[in-house]
Amino acid sequence: MPSARERALRAARLRRRIRRPQAHWTLLAFLVLAMLVLLGVQGVATRTTQSSRTPAGPVAGSPLAGSGPILYHGPDGLASRGRSPGRRIALTFDDGPDPTWTPRIAATLERLRVPGTFFVVGSHVARNPEIVRDLKRDGFEIGNHSFTHADLSVLPSWERSLQLALTENVVAGAAGVRPRVMRPPYSASPAAATKDQADALADIAAHGYVIALTDFDGRDWSRPGSAQIARNITPPRDQGGLVLLHDGGGDRSETVAALERVVPELRRRGFEFVTASQLARLSPTDAEPPVSGWQETRGRLLLGTLWLARIVTTVLTWLLIPIAVLALMRMGFLLVYARRHARAWPTRWRRDADLPAVSILVPAFNESVGIERAVRSLAASDYPELEIIVVDDGSTDGTADLVERLDLPGVQVLRQANAGKPAALNRALAAARHDIVVTVDADTVFEPDTVRCLVVPFEQTDVGAVAGNTKVGNRRGMLGRWQHIEYVLGFNLDRRLYDELRCMPTVPGAIGGFRREALIDAGGFSGATLAEDTDITIAVGRAGWHVVYVEDARAWTEAPPSLSALWRQRYRWSFGTMQAVWKHRAAIWRRGEWRIGRIGLPYLVLFQIALPLLAPLIDLFALYGVIFLDPVPVLAYWLGFNAISLGLAVYAFRLDRESLRPLWALPLQQVVYRQLMYLVVIESVISALRGTRLRWQNIERTGDVEVQPQRDSASDRTTAS
Repeated sequence: MPSARERALRAARLRRRIRRPQAHWTLLAFLVLAMLVLLGVQGVATRTTQSSRTPAGPVAGSPLAGSGPILYHGPDGLASRGRSPGRRIALTFDDGPDPTWTPRIAATLERLRVPGTFFVVGSHVARNPEIVRDLKRDGFEIGNHSFTHADLSVLPSWERSLQLALTENVVAGAAGVRPRVMRPPYSASPAAATKDQADALADIAAHGYVIALTDFDGRDWSRPGSAQIARNITPPRDQGGLVLLHDGGGDRSETVAALERVVPELRRRGFEFVTASQLARLSPTDAEPPVSGWQETRGRLLLGTLWLARIVTTVLTWLLIPIAVLALMRMGFLLVYARRHARAWPTRWRRDADLPAVSILVPAFNESVGIERAVRSLAASDYPELEIIVVDDGSTDGTADLVERLDLPGVQVLRQANAGKPAALNRALAAARHDIVVTVDADTVFEPDTVRCLVVPFEQTDVGAVAGNTKVGNRRGMLGRWQHIEYVLGFNLDRRLYDELRCMPTVPGAIGGFRREALIDAGGFSGATLAEDTDITIAVGRAGWHVVYVEDARAWTEAPPSLSALWRQRYRWSFGTMQAVWKHRAAIWRRGEWRIGRIGLPYLVLFQIALPLLAPLIDLFALYGVIFLDPVPVLAYWLGFNAISLGLAVYAFRLDRESLRPLWALPLQQVVYRQLMYLVVIESVISALRGTRLRWQNIERTGDVEVQPQRDSASDRTTAS
């Protein structure tokens, strides 16, 4: 049985965990699933295998040679009505409804007082239901031409049934009937049917459909001219039949002109115009049985779903433009300003500057794993005068005892009840004796000259804070390697840009320098947000102080060693950044704060909130395009985008004097790690919208921090710039 003290400690640890209500995950999962379903529906609804065409002519050994064009399911399988149409002609039109040509062809038929049968594609009906409704109202017949204009002979039986059933449903929702006469896409006369096509037709007929093939193919899809189309559909003798024309799939002006020529001529020769079902000797209710109330409602629900899928897909497609623009803008800004920063660096700071006394503040909560190594590295700094103040914020693992047992000169330990990181920093600041303070996370290891490099810029009296260069010290595994790439490619390039624009929003908690006067002007460290480093940095900038970045001031920190720890850390960072932006929003319109308010904060909103929220669409649409569109340009776009990212990464690594070897993991990072970071931002936004309150917590540590050797700074900077 655990003791009362152990139970209390366990309860305290549980209270300190970041609690994310399950509703977050439920909502996020619902949104992702809904998006995937809508994109899938839209992809299926718009995918067309090929453009309009019909077989070139009879097929040798066709199993349907000698059959009539009307096929149905008989006692012995597929049967034919035979060839006895007499002087009757059925004008039929495939591939519609088309918003331009279907109404024009229907108007032409009405003016010529002839009926017509329109074999509609279900996905086109979903986009133009009102046209089908008008056709039915005006007395035209509706036939089934599959849902996506697919070649039904190559599909399995279940998919053929689905193609026809979906079309029936959308026609039911649009016009209140269920078309039972159908024509397969890419079909022509019975003699042109292959064995596979004949087998597919037999399966379709077995489901109760009457199949209308063709006697006379206008071949208007090839646009041979209205005169040739008229000749193609004119019976040479006194036997009529089924005429195949098109009202969709392209410009049908020649089809309209051919109708104007051929209808009066055939009527003069004594031909009668009928519908396809009349030629098949079907009653109107057999050809177009009315639907029940539920069937019509189901059809309308399907139409509504397809409409929503189309709207969502269209909106998301248009969103790709600002996403691409934002991403390219960010890359361009980073490249330009990082280059300027690298060129200006050698002359920016005096290496022989006077070094003021420094106080190092180390807030710690349950940091027993790494605190000893961190404090030793600080005490070993090559610096003339400094003090190290460790504030134990209610640790339960003996953190303070470990530091005291080190018995290092200049190191003092303060203990307090658990109050959070900002309170620990303020306690250390109150105890500090010097005007320049350095803040350090308790898992961070300094190089001997880190403090010296960090403090040099304070020689300029307008500098209020200095951001150091945070390095990942546990980069051996894949997760550590990915975070190493992110630190170099993302965080450090951003800081170079911020330094050039004088709008630095974040001095990292792992390594930051502050002038005491600037901290007082900013009101000290605040617990109002989870990102106390971003909060205090923005406040210092708003108070009129200059915040700079020193790339040579390196601090080696332990990145989260597991996905769960990484998620908790980035969730806190992202949520805290949003809190800080909202807290300091007044900087946008206040005079004298324009660099922070009109450059720094908008950059944070655009590139750390908006872009991660929208960026998953690039990968989502890449997948959508590969499945449903032409994959070549889609993959070219996606690969090109990632190639630009790789080029920028190479440049960033050269600026930071890092080996390029870890960049082999960049493609995997783009596919896996980047998606995780996107989800973190999305969940943070949901938390912010729901008003969730979070608390500061520590991340589990392993103590696996290794200081990596750096290449010569002067030669590398010259090469990179």
